[in-house]
Amino acid sequence: MVDPGSAPLVSGADVEAAAELLAGVVRRTPLEHSRGLADRVGGPVWLKCENLQRTGSFKIRGAYSRIARLTDEERARGVVAASAGNHAQGVALAARLLGTRATVYMPESAPLPKVAATEAYGARIEMFGQSLAEPLLAAADHAERTGAVFIHPFDHPDVIAGQGTVGLEVLEQCPEVATVLVCAGGGGLVSGMAAAVKARRPDVRVVAVQAEEAAAFPGSLAAGRPLALESMSTMADGIAVPRPTDLTFAHVQGLVDEVRTVSEEELSRALLFCLERAKLVVEPAGVAAVAAVLADPTAFAPPVVAVLSGGNIDPVLLLKVVQHGMAAAGRYLSLRLQVPDRPGSLAAVLAELAAVGANVLEVEHERTTARLGVGEVEVFVVLETRGPVHAGEVIAALRRGGYAVTTE
Repeated sequence: MVDPGSAPLVSGADVEAAAELLAGVVRRTPLEHSRGLADRVGGPVWLKCENLQRTGSFKIRGAYSRIARLTDEERARGVVAASAGNHAQGVALAARLLGTRATVYMPESAPLPKVAATEAYGARIEMFGQSLAEPLLAAADHAERTGAVFIHPFDHPDVIAGQGTVGLEVLEQCPEVATVLVCAGGGGLVSGMAAAVKARRPDVRVVAVQAEEAAAFPGSLAAGRPLALESMSTMADGIAVPRPTDLTFAHVQGLVDEVRTVSEEELSRALLFCLERAKLVVEPAGVAAVAAVLADPTAFAPPVVAVLSGGNIDPVLLLKVVQHGMAAAGRYLSLRLQVPDRPGSLAAVLAELAAVGANVLEVEHERTTARLGVGEVEVFVVLETRGPVHAGEVIAALRRGGYAVTTE
């Protein structure tokens, strides 16, 4: 680890004070054992289920801690936030519980279920812009015009201390833990958890996990200062943050042992794993820690705790990600075959597929492509298989049957 110097890091005592503040407000989320991950790692692996927290993510912890520490005069002016989802819901509920007004600026692209949930918690919603950058500017302008207190999603010690209470629960629920993996975007959760864990157990390895296509920390750490990404493109919108702040950078530089990245395919596989094996609905940002374990299971000393940071996923996106995950896991197979253009040819192909146990999901014919000879037709099929080995068996069986097969 790098010496954080004189950076004003949140202390273990700060996190413990936040835990007292949150008692009776947040849920002590369960720690679920994962046999599927334990078999890969070679020792116990536990899932910290913040996807089952109030509002569906850990964000209520930091939002409540921040708003609860405002003065009566500040709360009377109301609070304002900008978010595409989880922070919005956390601020909305915390404001309602503490008797203050909340205005939340959300991008017009925000998933409708998250908008509806934020409104249901009592916040006034303002839809503004296409990306989160525009709502952030609008929220800052609102705070300046009205005197409302801006509640940043991670750039405040009270927020970081509140998020860090997840780490205290991990230590209490799994005293023998050796490695903690935490999803990271702007770094508020991993900053707080590292502060809590290192204060009590400096021997525990804390690993931050970012989406490969939205990973600001690796470059920032290499440069020794926060750097902004030029662009981001990830399904894990909850951890798509272009730049850490000075505060979260200092925590990650000083307290976090390693920062890892995971690909979009690894995120998809992890989400599918949580659905199928753990029976847990988790959003793409929330499965980054699990994705890291699946991608490189021998890299982490057990017992391992992987934090599932949120479960607020749009059903439409869930469908797309499940399909993407099945394709990444070799469960979907797309093939093109050239067959004679005569009656019974398609039936013969389908019979061949049935014989090897492939489930046909989609079939298309193509007669006009230049790839075809006279008297040929191309058949495009999408199949469900039992995995990569079975997919190979399907392709081999078709080729033994005399079909020219290409994979998509």
